[in-house]
Amino acid sequence: MNTTVPIIPACPSRPLPVIEVGRSADGLLVARVGDTAFAMVPARQGRHFLATGWRLSRPLDTWRRGDFYGHSGDVADEAAFRALVAENAEHQRERAALGRREIVSRAYTPWGASQGAMTYGEGVLCHSTAGHGGFQLAPEQNARVHPLLRSSSGFYEEDAEWAAVAQAFPDLFTGYERRLADETLRNHWPNAWEAIHGRSLQPGESRARDRQIFERQHAADWIVISAVGSDRLPGFVETMATPGGQRGPGVERRRFLVPSAEYEPGLFGFVIDPTRHRDLTNGDD
Repeated sequence: MNTTVPIIPACPSRPLPVIEVGRSADGLLVARVGDTAFAMVPARQGRHFLATGWRLSRPLDTWRRGDFYGHSGDVADEAAFRALVAENAEHQRERAALGRREIVSRAYTPWGASQGAMTYGEGVLCHSTAGHGGFQLAPEQNARVHPLLRSSSGFYEEDAEWAAVAQAFPDLFTGYERRLADETLRNHWPNAWEAIHGRSLQPGESRARDRQIFERQHAADWIVISAVGSDRLPGFVETMATPGGQRGPGVERRRFLVPSAEYEPGLFGFVIDPTRHRDLTNGDD
């Protein structure tokens, strides 16, 4: 049954958007917050990910998987899904309270001519272009960005560099955006994050740091760089591996056979165990 979850307004003049939660026509747990739609979509090995859609005005029980096109990361269970939906509702409320304004702009940017911009604050613009976009800071605002993150041009692309702007001007961003910015800095610029916060990142806090640890620990191991299900040996995966997962000309390569049930690449690659995984390099099949 589809339900509308009652929300107590965090601010009388700017209430949280109504949250609707229900099941889609194909059984997915779904939700709607304003114009944004969410679905908890099953993935491999019992996992789920958060899919998003836009302006689905039909009743929730008529939605289907094909209505969703965005991928917003893993979601553990229904409780986590509901928490993410509630966080988005708060994000929408905070964003409205910030009073950002759209303006006409034809400014030149590194991504092409601006097709319009959003004013976040004095000297802080976010441009949209035909293919990309990002922030432009006036010189005095750019000087407030941490030196390890600062762009000499004052432009910050929207995929990752925007996090430097959010770090410098937290009052111009929602709590959700600040959380994403912190995560982005940890994963892309761990040295800068550590300098800003005065502490070292711990395992699990930064993909960049975790990758460095993985690469040091497995520099001499065979790491899979490609894999395909075996047609000749059902239940197995035929893999290509190199020392430390290196790529490029001149790198030694070997073929190994791995049971399908065991093969899970993980974040940084699958480590071959030569004592258990059969070496097919010399035609031993």
